[in-house]
Amino acid sequence: MHVFVAGATGAVGRLVVPLLLDGGHQVTGISRSAAGVERVRRQGAAAVQADAFDPEALAEVVAGAAPDAVIQQLTDLGDADAEATDRLRREGTRNLVAAAKAAGVPRIVVQSLCWAYMPGDDPADETVPLDTGAAPPRAGLVDGVEAMEAAAADLETGVLLRYGILYGPGTWYAPGGQAAAALAGDPGARFIGTVQADESVISFLHVADAARAAVAALDWPSGPVNIVDDEPARSREWVPVLAAALGVPAPEPTAGRQTWARGASNALARSRGWRPEYPTWRTGFAAQGA
Repeated sequence: MHVFVAGATGAVGRLVVPLLLDGGHQVTGISRSAAGVERVRRQGAAAVQADAFDPEALAEVVAGAAPDAVIQQLTDLGDADAEATDRLRREGTRNLVAAAKAAGVPRIVVQSLCWAYMPGDDPADETVPLDTGAAPPRAGLVDGVEAMEAAAADLETGVLLRYGILYGPGTWYAPGGQAAAALAGDPGARFIGTVQADESVISFLHVADAARAAVAALDWPSGPVNIVDDEPARSREWVPVLAAALGVPAPEPTAGRQTWARGASNALARSRGWRPEYPTWRTGFAAQGA
């Protein structure tokens, strides 16, 4: 299969490319920068420079590649700009889907997220609706996810991978990342999220498991699938473990929770044969610094 990877140099995309090549697939990856293009080529894949916000250029490179499937791993989180990230989900995905549709590509696998569900007390499965009635600023995130997933559904097959909070190399939760800076009280930390040790429930996912799911999803049917580890956890449980792994002080536990922070179930993904190699953040946090 010829797979077109958008976001080939991101934290997940850079792992997806070699997995695809090892599986015998032909790969074309795109990057916004010349340095990113060179990085993809060094991995052994074809690479082109293109911007997801440029629909004409994107249509040209997708048509030129003529892939059998597209994997979307687009992110814009380096500067912790939530609005830019929401725009990329909405407009970047729409442009990518339009380019794929024009080129006759039937399948797309999209990086979505699992914390856009409606509030609740139990880990969400895929039947739980998105939190479309959320107030700002959460509304921007949910609206972006809804638009991204709706765009993907415009192709014959659109698989929506609702990832947990990503950790591991290249993420904010890696040693030296923005989560460590936030935990250490650095006022300059650029971090979208929280490291408050309260009752909010979070589901995590190692980037290596995210990449494996993206490749496996090339054979999955349309629709959303939660890709998370086996242990949704209260922040007051995981924050001290992360702090210890990063070598920074842990904050004091606090009461209360964000009602939407409920975690997610990976039962559907497991029923399709996916298993996380890092089944719990308890050991995964420490392993990422090894």
